[in-house]
Amino acid sequence: MQNFLKIERAKKNITQAELAKELAVSRLTIHSIESGKFNPSVQLALKMAAFFEVKVEDLFQLD
Repeated sequence: MQNFLKIERAKKNITQAELAKELAVSRLTIHSIESGKFNPSVQLALKMAAFFEVKVEDLFQLD
């Protein structure tokens, strides 16, 4: 699965640690998602989309 999390973070100018704090997850979780090593749960994907004010499909796409 391809993700655009890093791009959305850059648009808001926030770090992995700041995003992790907002979503109540570890920075390692954010890093793992961005690097494609981990796919988030539906709940976490929805939280991310809400935080960035985008659709889940704008953050994640199937290859």
